[in-house]
Formats: sequence, structure tokens, C-alpha cells
Amino acid sequence: MFRKTLALLMIAVLVLGLAACGPADNETATGGNEGAGESLGFKIGLATSTVSQNEEEFRAAEEMVARYGADVIKHVTYPDNFTKEQETTIAQIAGLAADPEVKAIIVVQAVPGTAAAIDKVRETRDDVVFIVGNAHEDPDLIADRADIVLDVDQLRRGETIVEDAQAMGAKTFVHYSFPRHMSYELLSQRRDIMKATAERLGMEFVEVDAPDPTGDAGIPGTQQFIIEDAKRQIAAYGKDTAFFGTNCAMMEPLIREVMEGGAIFPEQCCPSPYHAYPGALGIEIPSDKAGDVDFMLEQIGEKVKEGGNEGRMATWVAPASMAMVKAGVEYGIAYAKGEVDRFDADAMKGFLEQETGGEVELRSLEGLENFLTFVSELEVF
Repeated sequence: MFRKTLALLMIAVLVLGLAACGPADNETATGGNEGAGESLGFKIGLATSTVSQNEEEFRAAEEMVARYGADVIKHVTYPDNFTKEQETTIAQIAGLAADPEVKAIIVVQAVPGTAAAIDKVRETRDDVVFIVGNAHEDPDLIADRADIVLDVDQLRRGETIVEDAQAMGAKTFVHYSFPRHMSYELLSQRRDIMKATAERLGMEFVEVDAPDPTGDAGIPGTQQFIIEDAKRQIAAYGKDTAFFGTNCAMMEPLIREVMEGGAIFPEQCCPSPYHAYPGALGIEIPSDKAGDVDFMLEQIGEKVKEGGNEGRMATWVAPASMAMVKAGVEYGIAYAKGEVDRFDADAMKGFLEQETGGEVELRSLEGLENFLTFVSELEVF
């Protein structure tokens, strides 16, 4: 039951997130260094969203094409309206396997239709290894088909977020959410873990109900509440107060208020240097720096320093989705070279750490050995 609830939650969150994020342009394929890897003797298939749906994944795919060449990394995208165009998604993924030189296929995000695509490929080719990330389909369903499934460990984050907040000086932890989110088993369990962790560490845990952005007041109502309430909480508990919210729309106003109030912000609901920080801090990203994580971390660090809040704001060292794409490709290449088996958790941990540039905690979802969840290292600005 938990795993099915988790799957439904991931579908809801990811579909809403994909519909709301990204620039307006709709790039659908990457070029690259043609012929750079002709001598390898194999190819790697890679399916991601378009840049308009999730830029992080698309840019990560561009980086892998540049790293190995378009003759080695065969990149395709699934439709923007993937929920209604599953047949196209299936055709795109299956089409990669039509090339006998393709030895591994990576799909991030594993949108609806991925499981069916794997079934279709398996009908004629059982030699292809499948590595998928951010699966929208039931964990049991996708784990039974893919060789490796990757996702963020939300329950472990219930501990790490509070622990990191305390390390940054927090004495109070404020948790923003609303009844609809707290009706989701995964989010409510994470909240309970956060509360228990705060109590264990001697921190005060403050739970605040915010307006639901899908309610009558919409996103503006939620954001205005965050602006006003964060000020109240800092006034009541002082600057050594850490803030966390469960909704993406909360992040920009929350980051701005934390900066202005000198409080603590351990990480976003969806931890990534690109999530809310650029908008909140007024960071412009030149076209030649698109997808450049080091550039973004540097820019955030400079803004935080200018605001006098060093050591009290953070995020993951790399976006989880980008790490899944790049680590998945590297694992696929290692498999094609005969260096790893179809499933090797330790090897995947190594590739995730290689691509994030930091330590990664990795564990299997209960009852599903090949469903690997992870927490990345924090970048404190």
C-alpha cells in the first residue's frame, strides 16, 4: 500500500511540476560531437523530457552527448503531453532499441508508458539494460521491468533536512504545508520524521498550515501568506529559525524572506541549485551557462554573501534529475564495456557521487532491491 501511495504521489507532484517549470522554448533533441565515440563499438539510448518540461534533464542529456558524441549517445525526447501520448513515448523508447548497437537505455523521467516500452523491447532484445529515474508508474511495476530504478529518498530527507538545519545554527524548525499535501502518506511520514528528529535534537518544531495553491486564492494567495508569516515566525523565534515548505510555489518568497530576515534555509522541497534560487535572488543565466551547475552555485553563493547570510542557506550540490541522467549514462557505458553487471548498487553509488561531486547516501526501497533511493550532499553557501 505504501509503495502504491508513493507512486501516486510522485505522479501528481511530477506532472504538476513538469507542467509549471521551464522556459517557453521547446527544444526536442540534442546535437553534439558527431563521431566522437565511433570506436567504442556500442551506443547508449537516452530518453528525457524536452527543455520546456524539465530543463535540468534536457541539459544533462546535452552534456552527455557533448561528452561522448552523438554517434554514441542517441538522445530522444518524449512528448510534452506525455500523459495523453503514451504511444509516442513507447515508440520513442522502443525505437532506440531498434539499433542493435544500443546496449543500454536510460529514461529520466520514467513517465507513463515506460514500463510498456520496456516490455516491448524485451520481446526481441533481452540484452539491453534499462536504467530509469523519477518513475511515475507503480514502484512494483517499474522495478519488475527496469534493471535499476533511481529516485530521491524523501523519508531519509526527513532526518537530513532537520539535521542540516541544526548544523547551520537552527534552534527552531518551521514546516509549511496544507491539508491536501498532508493527506499524502509520503509527505505526512516525512513531516512526522522531521518532527521526531527535531525533538531528538532539542529543537522546537512549528507546524504551520498555509493556503493550498490550488484553492480559491491560488498561487498568489499562498505566496503572500508565506511572505507575511515568515516575517512573523522570525519575529517570534529569532533568526536561528529554519524554514521548509512542501510546495514549489512557496520557495521563491520563502528564500527572499529568509535572506531579508537573516534566518536559515536548509533546502527546497525539490533540492536543486536551479529551483527558486535564481528567481528569488535575481540571478540571470546567460545562454552559454545553461545547465552549468558550478556557475549557478557560484552565483548563489555571491548573492548570499552580499546579503550577509553566509552559512545559513543551502541546497544539494547538484540537481537530482541531472545526476540520474548522467550517472545512468555512465553506468550504461560501463555495462556495455562489461565492467558492471545489470545491477550493481555500489557501482551506481560511485557514478552518482562522480556526477554530483559529493557523497551520496543510497538505499533500496523496502522490498525492491533494485529501486534505489538517494540523498545527495549539501552545498552550504
